[in-house]
Amino acid sequence: MDWFLPHFPYPPAKDGYWEPVTSTLNWCEEDYYATEYSAEIVNTLTNLMFMWLGLRGILSCIRNQHDQIFIVALLGYLVVGTGSFLFHSTLKCKSHLQPIPSQIATTTRQSIHHKDQANQPPPDPMQLVDELSMIYTTCLMVYASFSYSRSVTLRIWLALSLTGLAVFITLYYHYLQDPVFHQNAYALLTVIVVFRSMHTMEVTLRPKWRHSTEEDRLERQRKGLPVPTKERQHYENVRDQKTLNTMWFMVTYGLIMFLGGFFIWNLDNVFCSQIRQLRRKVGLPWGLVLEGHGWWHVMTGLGAYLYIIWGIWLRHCLNNRQDEYHLRWARFWHIPEVVRTADNVTQDKKST
Repeated sequence: MDWFLPHFPYPPAKDGYWEPVTSTLNWCEEDYYATEYSAEIVNTLTNLMFMWLGLRGILSCIRNQHDQIFIVALLGYLVVGTGSFLFHSTLKCKSHLQPIPSQIATTTRQSIHHKDQANQPPPDPMQLVDELSMIYTTCLMVYASFSYSRSVTLRIWLALSLTGLAVFITLYYHYLQDPVFHQNAYALLTVIVVFRSMHTMEVTLRPKWRHSTEEDRLERQRKGLPVPTKERQHYENVRDQKTLNTMWFMVTYGLIMFLGGFFIWNLDNVFCSQIRQLRRKVGLPWGLVLEGHGWWHVMTGLGAYLYIIWGIWLRHCLNNRQDEYHLRWARFWHIPEVVRTADNVTQDKKST
């Protein structure tokens, strides 16, 4: 049955402007069908969200005086989007001459187990920027999560260890040229930093874990330690429990974005040939909705940004500055931002 909505037929594939072929990866989006100057137009343009959110986050960090480590992390986030934009724009692939089977759409053209591995071209520089910057940004977040309140010696040791790990992943990935290794390394680092942050969040904010009960107040009183009033303790407990609930929603939302994007991307890989036929059937612009790797960019971009915002907010909680900052996030489809409260901004202006 013909598609009933108005549409434009997909134009035929054409030779691209960016030659010669060097990329070791190819995706399910057909190459150079929209313009000869962009190999994968949807996979390219969806990275604009990374670039926009990265700039927005950096400006927010400067404006609200967040810790500088998050400016560096957001710079890495911006590099991820920029590198991916350039990579998908200049992808040098042969799919319109030699179609790649869907089951190997995201693997190297030559298996690393083949005898002719040495003859395989090295990854395109833009491909390396796209993929390895994800590792570097995650390493920065690992440092931010594990270095808080540590000694200078431990911070230096951690920084050197993560630098060595990043260098090892870079060199070994360049040697293997196997995206599975890169994906596993990125997934492992992400799992470590997320679970570490979850633990920190619970210990810092949940009243029963941070010694905020009446028994704890009496124990502090017996030891001669400062004891907050019951009213102040109640206020802090309610405030922090509300913050904790919002943070858990943010974590869950971010994980849904990550896992949802990964699921869609894998559907794109497994059923690539059928999806290409369906896109041709429904035509443009409807076929653009079926670009799974583009959805991966959008959903993982949002998930990663949510995690960085979560990290910023959690850092202020660790510094006992919950009353000085709050999360501005009216609806879940809005972009969240950690901002200084109006009272503190006014006080700063008066002091200057």
